[in-house]
Amino acid sequence: MAELSDALGPALGLIELCSIARGVLTCDAMLKAADVRLVHAGSTHPGKYTVLVRGGVLETELALNGGVRSAGDTLVDKVFLPNPHDSLLAVLQGPLSPTIDAVGILETYSVASTIRGADAALKAAEVAPISIALAVDLGGKGYFMLTGALHDVQEAMTAGRAAVGEGLIAGFEIIARPHPDLHGSLR
Repeated sequence: MAELSDALGPALGLIELCSIARGVLTCDAMLKAADVRLVHAGSTHPGKYTVLVRGGVLETELALNGGVRSAGDTLVDKVFLPNPHDSLLAVLQGPLSPTIDAVGILETYSVASTIRGADAALKAAEVAPISIALAVDLGGKGYFMLTGALHDVQEAMTAGRAAVGEGLIAGFEIIARPHPDLHGSLR
Protein backbone atom coordinates (compact mmCIF):
# COMPACT_ATOMS: atom_id res chain seq x y z
CA MET A 1 0.00 0.00 0.00
CA ALA A 2 1.31 3.47 -0.86
CA GLU A 3 2.42 5.95 1.79
CA LEU A 4 -0.51 7.94 3.18
CA SER A 5 1.26 11.27 3.73
CA ASP A 6 -0.75 14.33 4.70
CA ALA A 7 0.31 16.03 1.45
CA LEU A 8 -2.21 13.83 -0.36
CA GLY A 9 -5.18 15.45 1.38
CA PRO A 10 -7.35 14.62 4.34
CA ALA A 11 -10.03 12.44 2.71
CA LEU A 12 -10.13 8.72 1.93
CA GLY A 13 -12.46 7.02 -0.51
CA LEU A 14 -12.70 3.29 -1.07
CA ILE A 15 -14.83 1.31 -3.46
CA GLU A 16 -15.19 -2.46 -3.43
CA LEU A 17 -16.46 -4.42 -6.43
CA CYS A 18 -17.28 -8.05 -7.16
CA SER A 19 -15.63 -7.92 -10.61
CA ILE A 20 -11.92 -7.56 -11.23
CA ALA A 21 -12.40 -6.42 -14.83
CA ARG A 22 -14.93 -3.75 -13.82
CA GLY A 23 -12.68 -2.87 -10.89
CA VAL A 24 -9.81 -1.91 -13.16
CA LEU A 25 -12.19 0.16 -15.32
CA THR A 26 -13.62 1.79 -12.20
CA CYS A 27 -10.17 2.65 -10.89
CA ASP A 28 -9.45 4.46 -14.13
CA ALA A 29 -12.80 6.28 -13.94
CA MET A 30 -12.10 7.42 -10.37
CA LEU A 31 -8.67 8.76 -11.25
CA LYS A 32 -10.09 10.62 -14.25
CA ALA A 33 -13.03 12.05 -12.27
CA ALA A 34 -10.93 14.20 -9.93
CA ASP A 35 -7.41 15.07 -8.83
CA VAL A 36 -6.86 12.28 -6.28
CA ARG A 37 -3.95 9.95 -5.62
CA LEU A 38 -4.24 6.22 -5.89
CA VAL A 39 -3.24 4.63 -2.58
CA HIS A 40 -4.10 1.05 -3.50
CA ALA A 41 -5.90 -0.86 -6.23
CA GLY A 42 -6.00 -4.60 -6.66
CA SER A 43 -7.81 -7.86 -6.39
CA THR A 44 -8.78 -9.38 -3.08
CA HIS A 45 -10.43 -12.64 -2.08
CA PRO A 46 -12.82 -14.00 -3.22
CA GLY A 47 -12.50 -12.39 -6.64
CA LYS A 48 -13.20 -8.83 -5.49
CA TYR A 49 -11.39 -5.64 -6.46
CA THR A 50 -10.80 -2.62 -4.22
CA VAL A 51 -9.69 0.91 -5.04
CA LEU A 52 -8.51 3.28 -2.29
CA VAL A 53 -7.87 6.94 -3.14
CA ARG A 54 -6.86 9.95 -1.09
CA GLY A 55 -7.16 13.66 -1.77
CA GLY A 56 -9.04 16.78 -0.90
CA VAL A 57 -12.54 16.30 0.46
CA LEU A 58 -14.38 17.48 -2.67
CA GLU A 59 -11.99 15.71 -5.04
CA THR A 60 -12.23 12.43 -3.16
CA GLU A 61 -16.02 12.62 -3.08
CA LEU A 62 -16.12 13.32 -6.82
CA ALA A 63 -13.79 10.39 -7.52
CA LEU A 64 -15.88 8.08 -5.34
CA ASN A 65 -19.11 9.16 -7.04
CA GLY A 66 -17.50 8.51 -10.42
CA GLY A 67 -16.43 5.09 -9.20
CA VAL A 68 -19.93 4.23 -8.01
CA ARG A 69 -21.35 5.15 -11.42
CA SER A 70 -18.71 3.09 -13.17
CA ALA A 71 -19.14 0.09 -10.86
CA GLY A 72 -22.85 -0.22 -11.55
CA ASP A 73 -24.25 -3.52 -10.32
CA THR A 74 -20.76 -4.83 -9.43
CA LEU A 75 -20.59 -2.48 -6.41
CA VAL A 76 -20.21 -4.41 -3.14
CA ASP A 77 -19.58 -1.54 -0.74
CA LYS A 78 -18.01 1.91 -0.49
CA VAL A 79 -16.75 4.30 2.13
CA PHE A 80 -16.04 8.03 2.10
CA LEU A 81 -14.14 9.48 5.06
CA PRO A 82 -13.67 13.24 4.69
CA ASN A 83 -11.56 13.39 7.85
CA PRO A 84 -10.32 9.93 8.91
CA HIS A 85 -8.78 9.45 12.33
CA ASP A 86 -4.99 9.93 12.21
CA SER A 87 -4.31 6.52 13.70
CA LEU A 88 -6.48 4.87 11.01
CA LEU A 89 -4.07 6.25 8.44
CA ALA A 90 -1.15 4.86 10.46
CA VAL A 91 -2.59 1.37 10.88
CA LEU A 92 -3.41 1.15 7.15
CA GLN A 93 0.38 1.23 6.67
CA GLY A 94 0.82 -1.90 8.81
CA PRO A 95 0.44 -3.27 12.34
CA LEU A 96 1.27 -0.98 15.24
CA SER A 97 2.72 -1.94 18.63
CA PRO A 98 0.73 -0.14 21.31
CA THR A 99 0.72 -1.17 24.95
CA ILE A 100 -1.93 -3.88 25.18
CA ASP A 101 -4.72 -3.47 27.71
CA ALA A 102 -8.22 -4.68 26.81
CA VAL A 103 -8.60 -5.72 23.16
CA GLY A 104 -11.52 -5.28 20.79
CA ILE A 105 -11.80 -7.21 17.53
CA LEU A 106 -14.43 -6.40 14.91
CA GLU A 107 -14.75 -8.64 11.83
CA THR A 108 -16.84 -7.61 8.83
CA TYR A 109 -17.94 -8.97 5.48
CA SER A 110 -16.46 -6.14 3.38
CA VAL A 111 -13.32 -4.04 3.15
CA ALA A 112 -15.27 -0.77 3.11
CA SER A 113 -17.25 -1.67 6.23
CA THR A 114 -14.02 -2.58 8.04
CA ILE A 115 -12.55 0.86 7.34
CA ARG A 116 -15.83 2.59 8.19
CA GLY A 117 -16.08 0.70 11.51
CA ALA A 118 -12.44 1.24 12.42
CA ASP A 119 -12.67 4.98 11.84
CA ALA A 120 -15.82 5.28 13.96
CA ALA A 121 -14.32 3.17 16.76
CA LEU A 122 -11.10 5.19 16.87
CA LYS A 123 -13.04 8.46 17.01
CA ALA A 124 -15.41 7.25 19.76
CA ALA A 125 -13.01 6.65 22.62
CA GLU A 126 -9.42 6.81 23.85
CA VAL A 127 -8.21 3.64 22.11
CA ALA A 128 -5.21 2.76 19.96
CA PRO A 129 -5.30 0.63 16.83
CA ILE A 130 -3.31 -2.59 16.76
CA SER A 131 -3.93 -3.81 13.22
CA ILE A 132 -6.32 -3.90 10.30
CA ALA A 133 -6.62 -6.69 7.72
CA LEU A 134 -8.48 -6.18 4.47
CA ALA A 135 -9.72 -9.16 2.45
CA VAL A 136 -6.43 -10.86 1.54
CA ASP A 137 -6.43 -14.45 2.82
CA LEU A 138 -9.72 -13.72 4.61
CA GLY A 139 -12.28 -14.79 2.02
CA GLY A 140 -13.06 -11.15 1.28
CA LYS A 141 -13.75 -10.25 4.91
CA GLY A 142 -11.86 -7.71 6.99
CA TYR A 143 -11.13 -7.07 10.64
CA PHE A 144 -9.48 -4.57 12.92
CA MET A 145 -8.14 -4.79 16.44
CA LEU A 146 -7.75 -2.01 18.97
CA THR A 147 -6.69 -1.65 22.58
CA GLY A 148 -7.30 0.62 25.53
CA ALA A 149 -8.99 0.64 28.90
CA LEU A 150 -11.88 -1.80 29.02
CA HIS A 151 -14.59 0.90 29.15
CA ASP A 152 -13.01 2.72 26.20
CA VAL A 153 -12.75 -0.48 24.17
CA GLN A 154 -16.41 -1.22 24.89
CA GLU A 155 -17.42 2.28 23.81
CA ALA A 156 -15.27 2.10 20.68
CA MET A 157 -16.64 -1.30 19.71
CA THR A 158 -20.22 -0.08 20.12
CA ALA A 159 -19.51 2.83 17.77
CA GLY A 160 -17.62 0.62 15.32
CA ARG A 161 -20.42 -1.94 15.16
CA ALA A 162 -23.00 0.80 14.56
CA ALA A 163 -20.94 2.29 11.72
CA VAL A 164 -20.29 -1.01 9.94
CA GLY A 165 -23.85 -1.27 8.69
CA GLU A 166 -26.72 -3.69 8.72
CA GLY A 167 -25.80 -7.29 7.99
CA LEU A 168 -22.06 -6.66 7.56
CA ILE A 169 -20.77 -7.78 10.98
CA ALA A 170 -19.14 -11.21 10.81
CA GLY A 171 -18.06 -11.20 14.45
CA PHE A 172 -16.82 -9.11 17.34
CA GLU A 173 -15.13 -9.84 20.62
CA ILE A 174 -13.75 -7.93 23.58
CA ILE A 175 -10.97 -9.44 25.69
CA ALA A 176 -10.75 -7.74 29.09
CA ARG A 177 -7.24 -8.87 30.06
CA PRO A 178 -5.57 -10.83 27.27
CA HIS A 179 -2.94 -13.31 28.34
CA PRO A 180 0.58 -11.88 27.78
CA ASP A 181 1.42 -14.74 25.39
CA LEU A 182 -1.45 -13.59 23.15
CA HIS A 183 0.04 -10.11 22.65
CA GLY A 184 2.53 -11.23 19.97
CA SER A 185 -0.22 -12.78 17.84
CA LEU A 186 -2.36 -9.65 17.73
CA ARG A 187 -1.39 -8.57 14.24
